[in-house]
Amino acid sequence: MASFFDSSVPPELVARACAGDEAAYAAIYREFEQPVRTLTRRLVARRAASEDLAQDTFVEVLTSLHQFDGRGSFAGWVRSIAVSKCLMHLRSPWHRSLRWLDDEPIEPAVTDAGSVDVDLERALKRLGDEARLVVWLHDVEGYTHAEIGALLGGTPSLSKSRLARAHARLRDLLEPEGGKSPCLPVSTSI
Repeated sequence: MASFFDSSVPPELVARACAGDEAAYAAIYREFEQPVRTLTRRLVARRAASEDLAQDTFVEVLTSLHQFDGRGSFAGWVRSIAVSKCLMHLRSPWHRSLRWLDDEPIEPAVTDAGSVDVDLERALKRLGDEARLVVWLHDVEGYTHAEIGALLGGTPSLSKSRLARAHARLRDLLEPEGGKSPCLPVSTSI
């Protein structure tokens, strides 16, 4: 899977894009297309909305290039724009009014790991918006609890408690039907 951490954009490319070079725009888009789409898809369950958010991210990135000051990584700057777009969407009254709609079915991912990926994706999709966001940002994107708490308008403990509840919910969703095993076998011989 493409990750923002794998992306490195030369400063010259950003400078060319700031000057209006369309080839530089295209190179930036190609570099970040998959990571942005993956991130928005994981944070926002509805496929159409996540695609719109990915496009909105690129529009903002390309129109705001002059605001990137070179401190920190360019990839981190793009990622922060994508996360911000997703958070604004998830907090919007429009999004909350559409929660009752079902999304299209999940296509199985073809991997060497088997069907676990499909089960995990379905389980993540069944989490609430904020729980899915906290799990993805912390466990996959590497955000700290302090960063997530600030994004959610709270404290690190808010992030920690939401993550713990989301992990518990994921464990329940991923365990096979009736598969909860006790700590000790039913019959023990001492």
